[in-house]
Amino acid sequence: MLDAMLERLLQTGSLSVTWPNGRTSRYGRNKTPNPDVAVRLVGPLTPLKLGLHPDLYLGEAYMSGALRLERGTLWDLMTLLGRNLAIQQDGPLLRAARPLFNWAVQRNSRRLSRRNVAHHYDLSNELYRSFLDQDLQYSCAYFPRPDIDLDAAQLAKKRHLAAKLQLQPGQRVLDIGCGWGGLAIFLAQMQDVEVLGITLSREQLEVARRRAAQAGLTDRVKFELVDFRDVKGQFDRIVSVGMFEHVGVPHYPGFFARIRELLTSSGVAVLHSIGRMHGPSTTSHWIRKYIFPGGYIPALSQVLPHVEDSGLWITDLEILRLHYANTLALWRERFLKQREAIKKLYDERFCRMWEFYLVASEMSFRYGGFMIFQMQLSADVSNVPLTRDYLFEAERDLRPFYGFLPIDPPSREPSERARSAVKAMDTDDGHAGL
Repeated sequence: MLDAMLERLLQTGSLSVTWPNGRTSRYGRNKTPNPDVAVRLVGPLTPLKLGLHPDLYLGEAYMSGALRLERGTLWDLMTLLGRNLAIQQDGPLLRAARPLFNWAVQRNSRRLSRRNVAHHYDLSNELYRSFLDQDLQYSCAYFPRPDIDLDAAQLAKKRHLAAKLQLQPGQRVLDIGCGWGGLAIFLAQMQDVEVLGITLSREQLEVARRRAAQAGLTDRVKFELVDFRDVKGQFDRIVSVGMFEHVGVPHYPGFFARIRELLTSSGVAVLHSIGRMHGPSTTSHWIRKYIFPGGYIPALSQVLPHVEDSGLWITDLEILRLHYANTLALWRERFLKQREAIKKLYDERFCRMWEFYLVASEMSFRYGGFMIFQMQLSADVSNVPLTRDYLFEAERDLRPFYGFLPIDPPSREPSERARSAVKAMDTDDGHAGL
């Protein structure tokens, strides 16, 4: 079964497989041998499992050592598979069944949401410090130039979001899924606003509160352990980065209805989420089991009807294509450099699992049709300027905050608040402080 599958799949590149009985087979039909990968399968049931359920057992075989790389790296193997899978097509039965299956596995109640978040985000903070940027931004970075480093790209992402939010002094801001608090603190440093960051992770909450205290911002930046469905009051601005993937399609009507309720009449929200270009699909069985239980990457066709029903205006929609692939590549490089230290925190199996997660995710953006969408939403048709000039002007004015980014000089001198923020970010106390 696996032999026939590989024979059909491998149209480009080269793969050698040494089977449990010692026999070696070679796959790849054209004259382009790269990447050239060789693997050994260990255990009599491994080929059968891979043939029956490759989406689950490929990752499990790598984690357990039942799949061993003898030539090339995991990145090479996944690149080879990703390139070839990109030219395959699903049959009509699978395409029809996927939406029904997704509905069944995305019933993310309050209790399940807390449990699912804890599964991933309540891991050791040292793990995340090992491969994220200094501000612990665990979402897609933004690369105005391809040669900037991870810290600069994550700072650029925050600048990009701040420009879209059009912050004004005295506003109330809600950060849904605030992570370790970096974006909330950043927004308060950039403008005289009050920010409430909410999370379902106790580990993230503790760190975020400590960081706000270290930045001297506890009077304007608060963090709470609360579900977005239970937030009280109204806000002038709402931002959510990397949280929507955990909502689940059955809860989209409630999510956007809640955004509408929480926004003031002059309010603006920005939603940053992973999306897919190929239409509704399913979450990888391996990802759902080991990394993100309850998670789902939506197609825009699944999102837009619920925005329309909520009465919100979509005032801007931007698609970031390979930005996350580049982010994940940098995370993987940093993770591999710290692999031995992480192995001491966990074990070899965990390291293999996390490496597979980072590599498979990168391939999803390079070959699997994944992308990022940033959707700006408004409660009223007139809340956002008529052209996008304001966005570019705001980003230009925010450039003084980024000594890492040697782009054009700003149009005006930075404010005293901006100078203080830069000074804070240039010290150890301005970083994660874990």
